Amino acid sequence: MDRADWDARYASAPELVWTAEPNRFVVAETAELPPGRALDLAAGEGRNAVWLAGRGWRVTAVDFSAVAVRRGRDLARERGVDVDWQVADVITYRPEADAFDLVLVAYLHLPQPDRATVLRQAAAAVRPGGSFVLVGHDLANLTAGTGGPRDPALLLTPDAVAAELPGLRVRRADTARRPVRVQDGIVDALDTVVVAIRS
Repeated sequence: MDRADWDARYASAPELVWTAEPNRFVVAETAELPPGRALDLAAGEGRNAVWLAGRGWRVTAVDFSAVAVRRGRDLARERGVDVDWQVADVITYRPEADAFDLVLVAYLHLPQPDRATVLRQAAAAVRPGGSFVLVGHDLANLTAGTGGPRDPALLLTPDAVAAELPGLRVRRADTARRPVRVQDGIVDALDTVVVAIRS
């Protein structure tokens, strides 16, 4: 989907497309980190950025959908937090190098080589001692889970992501189960979760 498609998807929903609550893996991997400067790439409607800001982080949130960013601003205002919102395409966006204590990429699905470009830039933005967290739909969803794109070229695997993080030391790279409520009950979504640090 391109920028216009995402703008239309967000604009057509009367409320947030995604929940206002942060992603469970983002919470698990960042809750114990001391607040600092954070970058949320492909922030969407800002649920993770707003949660981090509420915990004392100075957050820059980047997304190419102006509609999503507007909703993120609204959510931040409702929660009483400040976030630096930027409308930009993460493929061409160049974050400041060595500048962030946390760089987050959640549910960004791009073909190669665009994914490698974004991850290379994200890794370079992590300052020494800082953390990188990625969560996204795993390739295994096509056969054993639910959710995410149906194009295998857009889905993630832990090994592929870990290999695209130059200069970072990978601490976690696995496929995690996330229960999702559907009409007939609860099913599992499978997510790639990668956590790395800059030495």
